[in-house]
Amino acid sequence: MKIATEAWLDALTNELQNNILSFWMKHTLDEEHGGFVGKIDNQMKVIPGAEKSLVLNARILWTFATAYRTYGSAEYLGMAERAYRYLLEHFLDKEYGGLYWMVDASGAPSQSKKQVYGQAFAIYALAEFYHATGNEEALNHAVELFRVLEKYSYDSLYKGYIEALSREWEVTDELSLSDKDMNEKKSMNTHLHVLEGYTGLYRVWKSEELRVKLAELIDTMLVHIIDDQGQHFHLFMDEEWHVKSDITSYGHDIEGSWLLVEAAEVLGDEALLERVRKVAVTMAEAVLAEGIDKDGGIWNEADKNGLLNEEKDWWPQAEAMVGFYNAYQLTQDTRFLDASAAVWTFIDRYIVDHEHGEWYWAVDEHRQPVAHAPKVSAWKCPYHNGRACFEMIGRLQAAVKETH
Repeated sequence: MKIATEAWLDALTNELQNNILSFWMKHTLDEEHGGFVGKIDNQMKVIPGAEKSLVLNARILWTFATAYRTYGSAEYLGMAERAYRYLLEHFLDKEYGGLYWMVDASGAPSQSKKQVYGQAFAIYALAEFYHATGNEEALNHAVELFRVLEKYSYDSLYKGYIEALSREWEVTDELSLSDKDMNEKKSMNTHLHVLEGYTGLYRVWKSEELRVKLAELIDTMLVHIIDDQGQHFHLFMDEEWHVKSDITSYGHDIEGSWLLVEAAEVLGDEALLERVRKVAVTMAEAVLAEGIDKDGGIWNEADKNGLLNEEKDWWPQAEAMVGFYNAYQLTQDTRFLDASAAVWTFIDRYIVDHEHGEWYWAVDEHRQPVAHAPKVSAWKCPYHNGRACFEMIGRLQAAVKETH
């Protein structure tokens, strides 16, 4: 799949600014209660009374902070500031610290447990808001959250981070992230996003305590969360790292491959970076061999018996575009470049909603949008697709400069 670099760059810039960011500015403001609406269905109907998730709000903050840092637009800054204010006013637990997992439509806490995945996204978003604006309060909140996670969630015996704690930061049996997830002490997904949050924070706050923890987390993922062949993530583990699942998530594998490289690069540890680069390429090779359909799209999940379904969700497509391009940059192997371009073609043809804006949640085996899947929800945010565009725009701009 050949795409001229400059044409690809133009297409992604247009997609980011005129389809993704514009959708969120136009359709998602909650004018009645403040912040952003909790859910919009695939027919563009706002669902009244929908809960508002920490993940959605933090991801909106990260996306528009990055947009402001990239383009300097007052509109993007306004969106980021709206998300920032709402996060502090409604999600921040002023008594016990950390942030609530969910608030109701009016902004009152509805699920008060401390899901570490959500705290990680808050760190990621707050650090990026500081990066974009220089807002010291945001940086202070991010640092405080980092220290709270290290105090309560870090496993000093076996390393890594426990999935969730009660509102008061005490042990809880309610660990799972969603009804699709296992109720285990540790997961790949939470560690991947703690990694992401700590990387974003270290980019703007070069403290020794964070450097040590980020280096340890990268090592923990290489040792305990990636399989012995260096090809796939284990999804769920107990506290001693015994594997509890046999499912492969192609989207997480390809996403993790480039996030691990980014973390080691930001850390500046050459020995660790060398280890990570090798694993990143091995993981990208495995997804290329096992996880790609003939139409260029990436499958969701498989187990030892094969694919779990034939739908293709939006977010693995976004991550595959970046992950394959990252593998191409590491190896100069044009198979990865072609795979990245092919997945963008698939996205543009089948996943982008060219009528209403944003991307569909998924397409079915006939490449038709899945009708019941929401356009905006606790999990359907502008972060995977927005970030993929930011990442690819930066990488393609560098490639264009090299050729001129």
